[in-house]
Amino acid sequence: MDPITIGMLGFLGMLLLIALHVPIGIAMALAGVVGFSFLTGNISAGIAMFGTETAGAIASPELIIIPMFLLMGSLAGISGLAGDLYRLANALIGHRKGGLAMATIAGCGGFGAACGSSIATTATMARIALPEMESRNYSRSLGTGCIAAGGTLGSLIPPSSIMLIYAFLTEQFVVDLFIAGILPGLLTIGIYGLAIYLLVRRKPSLAPAGERSSWAEAGRVALSTWGIILVILIMTVGLYGGIFTVTEAAAAGVLVTFLFAWARGKLNLADLKRVVAETAHSVGMLYVILIGAHIFSNFVTLTHMPSALVDAVISLGLAPLAVILLLAAMYIALGAIFDSIAAMVITLPFVFPLVTEGLGYDPIWWGIVMIVVIEIGMITPPIGINVFVMHGVRKDIPLGTIFHGIMPFLGADIIRLLLIILFPAIALWLPASM
Repeated sequence: MDPITIGMLGFLGMLLLIALHVPIGIAMALAGVVGFSFLTGNISAGIAMFGTETAGAIASPELIIIPMFLLMGSLAGISGLAGDLYRLANALIGHRKGGLAMATIAGCGGFGAACGSSIATTATMARIALPEMESRNYSRSLGTGCIAAGGTLGSLIPPSSIMLIYAFLTEQFVVDLFIAGILPGLLTIGIYGLAIYLLVRRKPSLAPAGERSSWAEAGRVALSTWGIILVILIMTVGLYGGIFTVTEAAAAGVLVTFLFAWARGKLNLADLKRVVAETAHSVGMLYVILIGAHIFSNFVTLTHMPSALVDAVISLGLAPLAVILLLAAMYIALGAIFDSIAAMVITLPFVFPLVTEGLGYDPIWWGIVMIVVIEIGMITPPIGINVFVMHGVRKDIPLGTIFHGIMPFLGADIIRLLLIILFPAIALWLPASM
């Protein structure tokens, strides 16, 4: 049996295991070990690769960052830092029609920068922002839609867990990827804000105007936000200014958020145990996925499937832009079904060589595009994971209402995606200039 046939059977076997509800990391590891053993004709070689990749992942200094960012996000949620930027934005623009929804998008961006997770951002902001919007008689559809869409900023605005994983699996410099996500993240906040403005202008009853905060009140709120601003500044200035390594920046973020949670009286021993246990559980799942992805990637590389895929696509004579658009459509569909990390690690061994080696695109730019399209998938019907997270927080709101509220943001997302694809400088200008 030739290597490519073995590779295809291994890929189909992995998909079958996933369909049977075997965890994705374990499915990838099993397919990789069995396939590697078939290719080499030596089952001991497959088992040895499993041990080597497991030890390598656990010892990798790059992956130490992931538990730190996850812990920082949990501490930020407990300490109340998650709602600080939202309250500031609310004080400044909440009195305008649609202002509270715009403030929610800004709050999602701020919390996303602290936690690095779309799902965590959606769940946290649903508890903070939705009751406030309901008290102002906002449409439930608009309120839930802007939270589910704004939650996707958790993966795009650095530092981001999915960016760390992409950098690890593709051997890219993670700081470049972080910097590349800044302008697309700001573009997302701006284009979502514009979508809300146009929607409310067309139908003002969706988001009535509220009372204007006095300058004194706005000042008090601004002073109360110094905690989250300090966390973001310490990490961004320290990281991009060359003061910290990525690991040191993550450690500094954990320390500062821990001190704020403790100083505000929001962190007792029981909470600390719970947060650490939740972080350990999340890290364990991520490490299993990453180890499985590395094993499967080694197997796929040995089969020469990526190079065969590159040759096959080039032989079709399609324009590179057409291939990118087809891949974007594929990732949107995958994002609607899989978690963003799962959608990425399953396809990366095939798609990354095609885009970077076959088509000649920049790997940092492709990382941003991939994250954007997968996150669009997370709010795309019929599944849309962020929508189900939103529904999980508020089971009294029908799924149809949330999906209806998502539609204007999906339209904005398509425009944003096309801008990033057609103008790569949106992602690449900052890394190139620093």
